[in-house]
Amino acid sequence: MAAQNTAPSTARSSAVMAAGTMVSRVLGLVRTALLAVAIGNTGLVTDIFSSANVLPNFIYLLVAGGVFNAVLVPQIIKASKREDRGADYVSRILTLSLVFLAVIAALATIAAPLILPLVTALNPDQLPLATVFAYWLFPQIFFYGAYAVIGQILNANGRFGAYMWAPVVNNLVAIAGLIVFITFVGRQETEQFSPETWTSTATLILAGSTTLGIVLQAVVLLFPLKKLGLGLRPSFGLRGVGLGQTGKVAKWTVLTMLVGNGAYLVYTKVATIASAARPDYQALTPPQEIAGHLNLETAAMLYIIPHSVITLSLATVLFNRMSHAYVEKDLDGVRETISRGLRAIGVATVFCAAVLVVLAGPISMWFSGGSNASAVIQAQVLVLLAASAPFLSATFLMNRAFYANEDARTPLIMQVILSILGVSLALAAAALPADRIVFGLAVAYSIGNIAAVVLSHIFLNRKLGHYGAGRVFDLHVRLTVAALGASVVGAAALAMFGGYTSDGFAWNSLANAVVVLVVCGTLMALSYAAMLRGLKVKELDEFLAPLLARLKRRA
Repeated sequence: MAAQNTAPSTARSSAVMAAGTMVSRVLGLVRTALLAVAIGNTGLVTDIFSSANVLPNFIYLLVAGGVFNAVLVPQIIKASKREDRGADYVSRILTLSLVFLAVIAALATIAAPLILPLVTALNPDQLPLATVFAYWLFPQIFFYGAYAVIGQILNANGRFGAYMWAPVVNNLVAIAGLIVFITFVGRQETEQFSPETWTSTATLILAGSTTLGIVLQAVVLLFPLKKLGLGLRPSFGLRGVGLGQTGKVAKWTVLTMLVGNGAYLVYTKVATIASAARPDYQALTPPQEIAGHLNLETAAMLYIIPHSVITLSLATVLFNRMSHAYVEKDLDGVRETISRGLRAIGVATVFCAAVLVVLAGPISMWFSGGSNASAVIQAQVLVLLAASAPFLSATFLMNRAFYANEDARTPLIMQVILSILGVSLALAAAALPADRIVFGLAVAYSIGNIAAVVLSHIFLNRKLGHYGAGRVFDLHVRLTVAALGASVVGAAALAMFGGYTSDGFAWNSLANAVVVLVVCGTLMALSYAAMLRGLKVKELDEFLAPLLARLKRRA
């Protein structure tokens, strides 16, 4: 009798992963909203914490992320096909990876006082608190890497669910920590936190719970890892690991990640120029709130949600199709997949961008910590970013066409060009007054997203010839017309709710903001769908078909 395949089905695995992603994103929004309540989203302590908190994941990606994802993963998958299911190989990889990560995390933590002045523009009065935060947060580097390596081992053995659901644990722990902080330390609205009034107890609860969440995110993966029954054990030695061979294949991907993260580092440093200037603006009469690093990070988190929920799931399926088409030398199939994918994704992302732009105010109310002034600033940053959301998703799918053909060199070339543009724009933003720097960075992000689509189109045409870009462009024109029509409807409804006056209904409470979001969002969706029907956009039916079929089956 043939051995039974115990791996979950593709459909079931996809559903589990999608559900985990969705729950994690929702909890991430709750976490960000609570963080704004706890320490605000336009305060100096807020930006100091935000600047220190993004660095552990950044350092991990910079020094190890490309290696793990581009070099180790393919080898883990190959090893899982061996008679021992790759037990010996995985033991070596896991041991070496954890030792490497421990060394990097320890060195980074010790060197925190040297790293922070290099990657941020915080002044000498602000760096001590940032350094204290870093001592608590930098050990996360080890656990980010452990989560990635263990997760890829699980994926290689067909166990996808745990890897996608583990971040839920992280968010729940962080949310619990913020609730404890608000309960026992206070909230920005009443305490008005500053580096001078910040306490060690506040650091323990805020930074400690943040790191604990990352720790548990990795630790929970040990349970499904044990269930694989591989009999893993500590095993040292590089022989048989195959890093030499795979390093040649993956060098372009690793370099691409280094270049991209290097550009992000420049953006982070420029954003902290605004953070460092906050005390000067708060000393004015009356005090003035300005956009800072956390506002940019929060806006990025919001505008990337459609990409994360819609594009990533669809792109995973389309990537497999393109890979098979390349193997079969079916370039027409590759072109058709790209064209159809860009059109399908556009139906959703163009509408989502319109919603984020029109309803940026009510959305930002949830991430302002109760301050309408902070909500207005957050909304302005979100509008500047959200306008380019469809371009972000389009670029991601277009680049999958290169990776499906195992061409990592072309994405590197494009990344270098885009990084040069991005760094130039970031430096231009740095020359603006401090209260305009983050707005300038948001515009730079959007220009970069648009430029990425243009550049990807040029390289795709060279590699594949005409892939139906004209048809894609024609559809997006119609989608934009429909989105503009829906935006007019949404803006009119928002005006009726007082969304454009400081004392309007939409700004009076979070409950009011929810009512506005539900009513205006529904009207925009209905208007958008009606206009797409009128413009004969058949891709709407193709996009909705899987969802409607699933609902019909459940009914």
